Amino acid sequence: MAFRKQWVAALVLAGLAGPSALANGWSDEWGGKLLLTRGISTVEGAGGGGLASWALITGNETERGIGGTAHASWVELPDYSFSAQGVALGFHDRFELSYTRQAFDTEAVGAALGLGQGFTFEQDVFGAKLRLFGDAVYDQDSWLPQIAAGVQYKVNNQSAVLNAIGAQDDEGVDLYLAATKLYLDRSLLLNATVRATRANQLGILGFGGDLEDDYQWAGEFSAGYLVNRRLLIGAEYRFKPDNLGLAGEDDWLDVFAAWAVNEHLTLTAAYVDLGSIVTFEDQRGLYFSIQAGF
Repeated sequence: MAFRKQWVAALVLAGLAGPSALANGWSDEWGGKLLLTRGISTVEGAGGGGLASWALITGNETERGIGGTAHASWVELPDYSFSAQGVALGFHDRFELSYTRQAFDTEAVGAALGLGQGFTFEQDVFGAKLRLFGDAVYDQDSWLPQIAAGVQYKVNNQSAVLNAIGAQDDEGVDLYLAATKLYLDRSLLLNATVRATRANQLGILGFGGDLEDDYQWAGEFSAGYLVNRRLLIGAEYRFKPDNLGLAGEDDWLDVFAAWAVNEHLTLTAAYVDLGSIVTFEDQRGLYFSIQAGF
């Protein structure tokens, strides 16, 4: 505990933590994390970036308490729109539970495909994540990153349509292993995640397909620079499987900025390039997310 208090003092002197962190020490069981070190909420609800799940555990809690977040995210593309709303709980900075409801609006494309104007795919995502070892903040003198394992169970509401386009299932499970390293002296965050998945477009277009039905490994990579203790800018790249002959799938990337308004509110904006979605190419647009936490 004394070691951690020394770290808090050092971070305050470096300008990476506010004076309240030193005053409170680690006695506050409902808070205590440095700004932005809970991550933002991904489009699937886990703590991380916008596209990639990180090893960080959601919420403001330290190892002594419980924290949580609620988020809402939107993506506007040339031919589609996407939204996600969810909640997550972090327990003792060790274990995370999350739930997110996703909606993918086909807008005019739905009419062109014979599904109807504004036809919407909806999906529930239930997630859990366990920090296995390492600490992204306090292991600064170690090469070891924070490592976490996660699982996401996804259920889509459009089984008939998914079957018609070649998907094998309307529900599926993703497994992932994430490694996150924070270099405070360089204001740098790095993350690498490997995911075992059968999901088509996160599961929005079902799971498995006529081209491939087995699990595939897909990487997710993030890099961020802390401009100051409230502003993180960076980029992400997420590899995707390509299971459906009817709807080729491209990798995703984004360039983002996350701003911690205060310890409870984080705003994120990004430029996203999602490639081809259901034969419509060049799906590039804007992403916006708001996250509230304690």
